[in-house]
Amino acid sequence: MRFSTQRESLLKPMQRVVGVVERRQTLPVLANLLVQVREGRLALTGTDLEVEMRAEAAIDAGEDGEITVPARKWFDLVRALPDGVKVEVQVKGDRVVMHAGRSRYTLASLPANEFPTTEEIEVTDRIALPEGKLRRLLERTSFAMANQDVRYYLNGLLLDLHDKQLRCVATDGHRMAMSEAGLDGSAKTKRQLIVPRKGVTELLGLLESTDESVAIEFSANHIRVRRGDVTFTSKLIDGSFPDYEAVVPLGADKLVTIDRDTMRNALQRAAILSNEKYRGVRLEVSSNCLRVIAHNPEQEEAFEELEAETQASDVAIGFNVGYLLDALGALDDERVQLRVRDAQSSCLLRGAGDEQTQHVIMPLRL
Repeated sequence: MRFSTQRESLLKPMQRVVGVVERRQTLPVLANLLVQVREGRLALTGTDLEVEMRAEAAIDAGEDGEITVPARKWFDLVRALPDGVKVEVQVKGDRVVMHAGRSRYTLASLPANEFPTTEEIEVTDRIALPEGKLRRLLERTSFAMANQDVRYYLNGLLLDLHDKQLRCVATDGHRMAMSEAGLDGSAKTKRQLIVPRKGVTELLGLLESTDESVAIEFSANHIRVRRGDVTFTSKLIDGSFPDYEAVVPLGADKLVTIDRDTMRNALQRAAILSNEKYRGVRLEVSSNCLRVIAHNPEQEEAFEELEAETQASDVAIGFNVGYLLDALGALDDERVQLRVRDAQSSCLLRGAGDEQTQHVIMPLRL
């Protein structure tokens, strides 16, 4: 195998795939990228056995073949090369030699047949939607995923396909984020699937805010997203997601409408004096007023009084300030609405003009 190309043409696909490679691996070959040259094109693949990323690029010249190369070392070398330099890579025995200008680098390699690539998946459903729309769905919900929870099905994000809608849902048991978007066509079947946390993170890094259409394919155990020269594949979490619709509070008749940035800034200031362990803040609602109060064991206090439109009075309820800030940060609207029923019930938070995104936050006893 041999190929030559400009440094920038090699660096771009490497940046797409190297993030998938874990720094600690169960198999030595998982620390490597699979490098394939076929008919004037270069393909780089990285995997951790759960998530796989493959990126292709055109090359100036080459001889067909395949090999695996240490991912981090190779990426760091190419990234450190000067702009515009021509890179030549070739296999010599069990080594890979890279020439760049008057410099030469020799790297160890492992055979390509040891690299565990994902087999062709049997596609059962296929949908397409604008790249920016999919990215927004993930941004508005992924922050609520659990992290290393024993309830493994919470360590990911639910994609719920139904009625020409794609709904994304994430929860860690203390809060829930839900957002949906319409599809031009409908999937063949009504289906729920859970994408693991790392897959969601890598997908967010891949997607950009454009109107270009991306293809999403589903099989029994995998999801695959094709975007230009990059193909993302992830295993699915085998489990049943909780009945998330039952979590949305009913009868939450007490409404507060407030400027998003005003509330967010006040919460950030109050968080400084909140209890470091519980991170609790108290929200008190009265006529045209929302008060934000925080205490800590050192008897320090933050008190903020904010102007708001309220359809309630004399309501006080505690929340984890981090959960409120995460939810507000995922919304785009200038004004947001909080709906509550009483101090023991969850809060429903949404943009004042957005019916498609909802955040539910459990109360905190202070």
